Amino acid sequence: MIPDSTTLQQLSTQVRRDIIRMTHLAASGHTGGALGNADLLTALYLHILQQSPDTWRPDGQGHDMFFLSIGHISPALYSVLARAGYFDIDRLRTFRQAGSPLQGHPSPEWNLPGIHIATGSLGQGLSVACGAALAKKMNNDPHTVYALIGDGESEEGQIWEAALFAAARHIDNLIAIVDWNGQQIDGPVKDVLDIGNLDEKWRAFGWQTLPMQGNDMADILRVFDLAKAATGQGKPLMILMRTEMGYGVDFMQGTHLWHGKAPNTEQTEKALAQLPLTEFGDF
Repeated sequence: MIPDSTTLQQLSTQVRRDIIRMTHLAASGHTGGALGNADLLTALYLHILQQSPDTWRPDGQGHDMFFLSIGHISPALYSVLARAGYFDIDRLRTFRQAGSPLQGHPSPEWNLPGIHIATGSLGQGLSVACGAALAKKMNNDPHTVYALIGDGESEEGQIWEAALFAAARHIDNLIAIVDWNGQQIDGPVKDVLDIGNLDEKWRAFGWQTLPMQGNDMADILRVFDLAKAATGQGKPLMILMRTEMGYGVDFMQGTHLWHGKAPNTEQTEKALAQLPLTEFGDF
């Protein structure tokens, strides 16, 4: 049974609790972006993707594929994969521990279900998604490929090479999402290297675009319905997703300072107090 928007919202709250506890236990990790993308990843794996723990294959054949180009927000992905049944929830407590498959950046060498490629070297994920989507078209696989990139990551030239390639090859079974939160590790994106108007840029590169509020579950579900309907029309699609880094925890919101920082014990307790306990329970 596909969860409704209310259940998905409760799940995303639980994912945020998982993120706080995982990074605290590891005393490292990228907390802010993971919190900001909890709603999106929850919606993808519990509602949108035509993929399940039973159908997932490392080669991606026969199901939708997702690539987390911004691999540093792995706590959110690991939590969602566990909550969706890809592996045991108790594994979340091993995040970033030596010998654990839940490394700081996802890697397939550990044979962790849900992970197709190593990600986190910024700029690469969209290129891989283009190749996977083109392969699906060549193999008459009707499924869709999704990729999540960052706005700071969009300063990388490889992103725009992939953008040109996808448009030139009419890869119209590709839905990419940019996390447009305006923050990167060194400060606000506009101060580090302003990327300007992403809507105008992606359209100029031959893509369709859709705006989305990435911390609003109802809007996420609405926009992905539109995105799916827009596939197969000769152009790749970019969803311009506005989020707030650190969303859900007031002292982490809207600042780059929590991009790559884990909370201490006092901060963890304060954060969890703002994220209500859910029926799904902590790991």
